[in-house]
Amino acid sequence: MQPRTRHDLIVTLATLGLLLAWELAAWDLRIAALYADAGGFFLRDAWFTRDLLHQGGRAVGWAAFFTTLALALHGWGSDLPRRTRMAWFGVVVLCLVTVPALKRVSRSSCPWDLKAFGGTVDYVPHWLLGVADGGPGHCFPSGHAVAAFCFLPLYFQWRGQRPVLARVLLALVVGLGVLFGWGQLARGAHFPSHTMWSAWLCWTISAVAAARLERHAQVAAA
Repeated sequence: MQPRTRHDLIVTLATLGLLLAWELAAWDLRIAALYADAGGFFLRDAWFTRDLLHQGGRAVGWAAFFTTLALALHGWGSDLPRRTRMAWFGVVVLCLVTVPALKRVSRSSCPWDLKAFGGTVDYVPHWLLGVADGGPGHCFPSGHAVAAFCFLPLYFQWRGQRPVLARVLLALVVGLGVLFGWGQLARGAHFPSHTMWSAWLCWTISAVAAARLERHAQVAAA
């Protein structure tokens, strides 16, 4: 196993352990309660959560998507072959579609649907697969946070060529993802774990892709 692959595996397993610990501690309801009472979420319709972070974040995500596509096609500033650049763009697309696909089949409703926060349904942990809470569902994991986290593959793409740029991209993607996730938390659209699982899924998809692409490159060079 290559050192990078080993490092990625350690990070993947460590963050998975932290996620499971969060689930066992049942922190979602406690954190959400900081932003709501029985009447609902205080910032659900606030300008900076609904318009700036939600609608504006979606626009930023699409702008970044088409910029990434253009860079993959034309390769400005990259020594990677076009085939490899397009492969990494494909990983971005895979992240972008995987989380919403899981969300579509999820039976977990959003925090603003819960009785504790002014809704009509009882809380059922999302890890109780197949157990419906009686609400509309389709709220796990966080689809909006993927507008940032789907670009985690760019860190893996650039870390071999330009490690400083890769770290800047990683910080930017994680920072925006956390910000978008906070906005949805404050509105009552998602629990913190919804955002965390979206980030973990995108990281894991990217790490698996990196291992496969690096192995393919080694075989091709042999």
